Amino acid sequence: MANNTNEKNEKIIELINVTKSFEEGVYAVNEMNLYVRRGEFVTFLGPSGCGKTTTLRMIAGFDTPTSGQILLNGKDISNLPPNKRPINTVFQRYALFPHLNIFDNIAFGLKLKRVMTEVKDKNGNITYKATKLSKQVIAEKVEKVLKMVDLEGFETRSVSTLSGGQQQRVAIARALVNEPQILLLDEPLGALDLKMRKDMQLELIEMHKKLGITFIYVTHDQEEALTMSDTIVVMKDGVIQQIGTPTDIYNEPKNSFVADFIGESNIFSGTMVGKKQVRFIAHNFDCVDDFELNEKVDVVVRPEDIFLMDEDKGQVKGEIIASVFKGVHYEMTMLVGKTEIVIQDTVERKIGEKVSLFIKPDDIHIMKKEFSSNIFDGYITKKNTVCFGDGEFECDVTQLYKGSILDEEGYLITAEGEKLDLTDVDVKVEVGLKDISISDDEEAGGAVGNIVSIIYKGDHYQLIVRTDENEEDFVFDTEDTWNENDRVSVIIPKDKIILKLKAENKK
Repeated sequence: MANNTNEKNEKIIELINVTKSFEEGVYAVNEMNLYVRRGEFVTFLGPSGCGKTTTLRMIAGFDTPTSGQILLNGKDISNLPPNKRPINTVFQRYALFPHLNIFDNIAFGLKLKRVMTEVKDKNGNITYKATKLSKQVIAEKVEKVLKMVDLEGFETRSVSTLSGGQQQRVAIARALVNEPQILLLDEPLGALDLKMRKDMQLELIEMHKKLGITFIYVTHDQEEALTMSDTIVVMKDGVIQQIGTPTDIYNEPKNSFVADFIGESNIFSGTMVGKKQVRFIAHNFDCVDDFELNEKVDVVVRPEDIFLMDEDKGQVKGEIIASVFKGVHYEMTMLVGKTEIVIQDTVERKIGEKVSLFIKPDDIHIMKKEFSSNIFDGYITKKNTVCFGDGEFECDVTQLYKGSILDEEGYLITAEGEKLDLTDVDVKVEVGLKDISISDDEEAGGAVGNIVSIIYKGDHYQLIVRTDENEEDFVFDTEDTWNENDRVSVIIPKDKIILKLKAENKK
């Protein structure tokens, strides 16, 4: 049973170095390592295109890993077809048969099922024969799952007469009637309205407790994941960002992506100024995380963990510039210098009111900075430009050799007078986060791509632009407002591109 501690800790599914690519160099899932315990409710959470559904399809057997292994109860099932796996899937589109009533929809798979039955011949010898399930057995199984999903007495109803929530319960019943060890649910509540979705969340939680089998759930809805899961797997770009309980994921995000994606967060750039002391928004705060002195860090503070006080009573002064009533609390924006801070409180402070804030040390979460600069492999062209990140940029090649100059023909003359042709010389390229800008004119910059990530950090946005060909990422900070998926070109001033010779090119 699921509540048996030893069984609960058993790995029922394990993914070992699982990779799935649909074309060379483009990974839907990349080197995934993960295990799911028997009886656990695990949710794969992430934005569209992060690889969560692909992972589910590989567990189900609809897709085969490009490399790596999928183990079920310790046995490799990577190439086992879906019908041979004790796993059933519920999809967002219920895929019910409109011409069949509820009973026949649920019983459909059972009627096709064959079981090995012991048969004695006339001489008393025992043989085994594949036989259909009897009508009585099918009826008993259907009746059992109808009770589980609270649809008793609906057997003869047409599916077209059911609400969206009831149709979803029929789809779940059809999956459960086969008595799978694992139930996979791919955004099953996505087609429901808000109230019905919340009701179904609670029903699924109860169903999971009652059944005791393993649920693996896919969603992009953070609230859904936090409400329902024992364990959340946060994914981005085919890579696991963090695995943990809902509490761990919310209170201790591993990086700014997780902090921004799970719930609402204030994310600030900070500096460690002492032992368990961090400076951000022009104030030194005590905290509980210990990092190196002077290390640049990201600071996360949840809106509900900031206390508003009268102007002279808190740690930092500011002004309320926005206030919205959200039903259970007011969501207010406080301006401190140029930094906007979101605060949630049951007591409203009016727009224009001068206030101060107070943050307790254990409500300040410190994370290592994910990005401090952009590093690329590149090479010099015959025009003395540099190619990197799927683009070509003007640069100063004289920085590769101290004291060097370019002659009229474009050759580099070293301080010792040696004449060098830099064509195809391999270099390391570094560009700072504040040294990149973008334009919606694709001809304006040296590389072209789409904005794939935007994270607000109080007084600026941190964006990632990803190129098409090799999916190179440019990370940079800007005060300008853009939208995800905007098509842009990347602009880097010549004097902001730092070049270094690769070791093999050095003399």
